[in-house]
Amino acid sequence: MRRVSQKEITEKVKDLCIESAYVLEEDVVKALEDAIGRERSPLGREVLKEIVRNLEIARTDLLPMCQDTGIAVFFVDMGREVMIDGSLEDAIDEGVRQGYRDGYLRKSVCHPITRENTGDNTPAIVHVSIVEGDRVTIRMAPKGAGSENMSRLRMLKPSEGVEGIKGFVVETVKEAGGNPCPPIIVGVGIGGSFEKSAILAKKALLRKIGSANPDGSIAGLERELLERINMLGIGPMGFGGTTTALAVHVETFPCHIASLPVAVNIQCHAARHKEVVI
Repeated sequence: MRRVSQKEITEKVKDLCIESAYVLEEDVVKALEDAIGRERSPLGREVLKEIVRNLEIARTDLLPMCQDTGIAVFFVDMGREVMIDGSLEDAIDEGVRQGYRDGYLRKSVCHPITRENTGDNTPAIVHVSIVEGDRVTIRMAPKGAGSENMSRLRMLKPSEGVEGIKGFVVETVKEAGGNPCPPIIVGVGIGGSFEKSAILAKKALLRKIGSANPDGSIAGLERELLERINMLGIGPMGFGGTTTALAVHVETFPCHIASLPVAVNIQCHAARHKEVVI
């Protein structure tokens, strides 16, 4: 059994919070740069150039790429042969507390009813999976409210099938318009249960842009949805154009014969996510 200290987890999480706010993953940056050449709208191209320029400034000057530094969401793969000398959630919360303080990041977490700010961007949202091995993999995704608020979940009738799924996803993006700061990444969770589909959709956003679902039929669905979404004409930041989405990522899970849960989690162009293995 391998032991991992709370302190080490806290230090790693602190670094993830700061780095994810300042430096966007290369796959997202490349997708935005490539989109400039494909965008048919002159205004859309200029908007994309400004987005890329903003990312360069954030990375170079060590500044948050967006003033909404998000609620801290974590996906943790915990090896069966790992023992933590304390609480995983407490260690992560302390890392968030330190990271948002030392990184001068906006603290946006508040009580849902009183709206009183917690003051340190905690508690974090933590999803844990138990896996084989003696390592802990921590993936962090700060999620801003602009895109999160445009996300939707619907319990479809099984008879609505794949066409119902397509219609719901495209309808969700169309209704969102420019609110989630496109070009967006669209995470889609199909199946499981009410809450499982939402987690699938959120986790789908962590995939690298350009990656395809290993199931050929689902990969085809991803391509079709991306094409249909980019035909909506919403464009970069809602100013019109052919680049409304950079990618559509679909994840599935078996569900009950009487239900068809579908969740759509929208991510803005600042698709922040970082990973560390301990």
